[in-house]
Amino acid sequence: MENSGRKKFLLVFSITAAGCVIAAVLSLCLGAASISFGEIFTDGTVSSRIFFLVRVPRTAACLLAGAGLAVSGALIQGVLANSLASPGIIGVNAGAGLGVTICFALGAISGWAAAFSAFAGALFAVLTVAIAARKTSASRSAVILGGVAVNSFLTAISEAITTLVPDVASLSADFKTGGFSGVSYTRIIPAGIMILIALAVSLSLSNELDLLSMGEDTAQGLGLSVKKMRSLFLVLAAVLAGASVSFAGLLGFVGLIIPNMAKRIVGSESRRVLPICAVGGGAFVTLCDCAARTVFAPYEIPTGIVMSAVGAPFFIYLLFRRKGGHSRG
Repeated sequence: MENSGRKKFLLVFSITAAGCVIAAVLSLCLGAASISFGEIFTDGTVSSRIFFLVRVPRTAACLLAGAGLAVSGALIQGVLANSLASPGIIGVNAGAGLGVTICFALGAISGWAAAFSAFAGALFAVLTVAIAARKTSASRSAVILGGVAVNSFLTAISEAITTLVPDVASLSADFKTGGFSGVSYTRIIPAGIMILIALAVSLSLSNELDLLSMGEDTAQGLGLSVKKMRSLFLVLAAVLAGASVSFAGLLGFVGLIIPNMAKRIVGSESRRVLPICAVGGGAFVTLCDCAARTVFAPYEIPTGIVMSAVGAPFFIYLLFRRKGGHSRG
């Protein structure tokens, strides 16, 4: 049985990785401006500048944001034991957005400042929801409702700052919808370093995440330091979501769709779910960004709109599954 599960995982991972590569190639090839691939390695040409200064950073941003948000969603679902939890739904993205908005209002718009501000905001949001859920012994549905309330509260603060500091409005307009137009290396590199480190640590702790998902009493009985590991996973989830939001904006549903699909295909073991989430999330976001660039060409719509069009029906589907008795809480 174990051997069969391993073969299935390798097959699914290979297909997902191939899809990710195809999505990346499409992202590099598609765009409003046509380029000559024979000139992209010739310094100073228009094709070279478009390819290396626009399409390469945009593709890298899609892959990093997709992987970060998807794995962040898987970690949050594991810690909260709730398949409906995700960075966008329980307020983690909104917390990161508030951090970036404050950063903009203070005039600090460098890549490192935005990344750390987004991480701080995301960490505040996820800890608020986690602590409230633990203190009140809330049901899984109540945790989601509490997260929605935190989301609304943090979004309201961001809107208030935007109103009081008008200069922030121009910087945060695209940020609120989520997208990758105008993304640059200076924004990607600091956040990308944080995402890659957090991904590596998360993958190395997949067994601990599985133990934590079994429940506090069971995990403690098996020798796991529950409080420390729960805190560590929440920090990792905040790093992944916050760093992604710092350059991609408030993209929703990635951390909901990809982990749920991964679990349905390869099972619930984190050592299989997390790699699928990392690769599948990158592919999903990249494909959505390609659609945003091409569906209404020559006009480009924000990537976040495409994701919402896909994610909202999926969320409703999950709600109906829970109502039908497939999930408890």
